Amino acid sequence: MKHLPKHLQPRWRYLAVAVETWPDAELDRRAFQRELWYAAQNLLGDTGSADADVRLLRFSHADGSGHAIVRVRRGYTDEARAAIACIDAVDGHEVGLRVAGTSGTVRACEEKYIRGPAEPSDQRHVVFDNADRHAVARGTRVDVRTDGAFVGATDLDFR
Repeated sequence: MKHLPKHLQPRWRYLAVAVETWPDAELDRRAFQRELWYAAQNLLGDTGSADADVRLLRFSHADGSGHAIVRVRRGYTDEARAAIACIDAVDGHEVGLRVAGTSGTVRACEEKYIRGPAEPSDQRHVVFDNADRHAVARGTRVDVRTDGAFVGATDLDFR
């Protein structure tokens, strides 16, 4: 089978997506891709999601933060961004997604928007709500474990 001429080949855009969850959440690539497809189909409909052709190319997640690279057909980046914004949970774990930027190649997307490894996390014991509690700190963000759940805080909440 012959390749299509260059002017007939599909053009793609690549979205760099920052992923943030609670520290104990474990996400995998397959579940994230499924949620991405469902969000696109629910928002754009069957034909719109087929036209956008949203695909997950790269995915990395550990210790509550990570990144993804999503491929979308050129001209459908706004629709893909809207579909990504509709995702609030993956496999029952709450997730926060932010599109860091758009690029024309995977390499440029990685170099420009995905800067090396994720921030290191630090285990701490803090006093929160008048009790000694276990916490996970990433930069200035601190996730404090309360009765079976996490509460988001910052360093300023403990001074």
